[in-house]
Amino acid sequence: MNYLSVNQYAEKYGISERTVRNYCALGKIEGAFLTGKTWNIPADAPLPEKHKKRLSPLLSRLKEEKESRLKGGIYHRTQIDLTYNSNHIEGSRLTKEQTRYIFETNTLGITTENTRIDDILETVNHFRCIDYLIDHAAEKITETHIKKLHGLLKTNTSDSQKDWFAVGDYKRLANEVGGEETAKPEDVHMKMKALIAHYNMIKQAEFDDILDFHVQFERIHPFQDGNGRIGRLLMFWQCLQAAAVPFIITEELRLYYYRGIQNWGNVNGYLRDTCLTAQDHYKALLDYFKIKY
Repeated sequence: MNYLSVNQYAEKYGISERTVRNYCALGKIEGAFLTGKTWNIPADAPLPEKHKKRLSPLLSRLKEEKESRLKGGIYHRTQIDLTYNSNHIEGSRLTKEQTRYIFETNTLGITTENTRIDDILETVNHFRCIDYLIDHAAEKITETHIKKLHGLLKTNTSDSQKDWFAVGDYKRLANEVGGEETAKPEDVHMKMKALIAHYNMIKQAEFDDILDFHVQFERIHPFQDGNGRIGRLLMFWQCLQAAAVPFIITEELRLYYYRGIQNWGNVNGYLRDTCLTAQDHYKALLDYFKIKY
């Protein structure tokens, strides 16, 4: 069995180390034991009931449908729509029908000479990323969670075979996005730690708080590749965590979305209006499936 330290458990669930030690001392974390003065906590130990938050109706439904592998529900639709659109924005050549076929049958179906292996792998990996965020959506976002998402997204891709590409870790080489400089590799950890700490200090995150986090994340550009997809997954996660209606940036909204990121801080309405439009589309799905929000 794998064990976590007090610090690792506190980071995983976004609570203080003092609270974790108190839970251990009071026997509220099953399986935790002392070695000298150090607590060893089972890696799969859940939060004590008192600290758990009530799940939103959407998150509860996503969890239920994920566990039952229900087809044709909101989980099924979210997996296909979020994966197809987010990958397509980044250049995937798979069609929405191919994406659907991969999710439903775990096979590819009809291919063409333009079908790329990485597109297939990153589609399957993106499904796993969504499962991960659903499983952990009630937890605060941490560097560990963010790196885990990147590791899932890039597993077995051609990037993972490159010596200089860090799968599941921050970039080693400088990069830029849209002709704009991003954080230097040596500054990424410090900037990400500060960004996450600032966000997690917010008692009740508002819509603009989520958007601001996304923009700052993209401007840091912490990974060598995959930043857009990880950033959009995090926005979905943050909406679920804040009991807000999440949204999916579609190909039709792509240019407005990029404009919004570029102008955030000067004209925030560009990104806000784009994401509110995307949110309205997701609300229509929730209305169809009779899920309260």
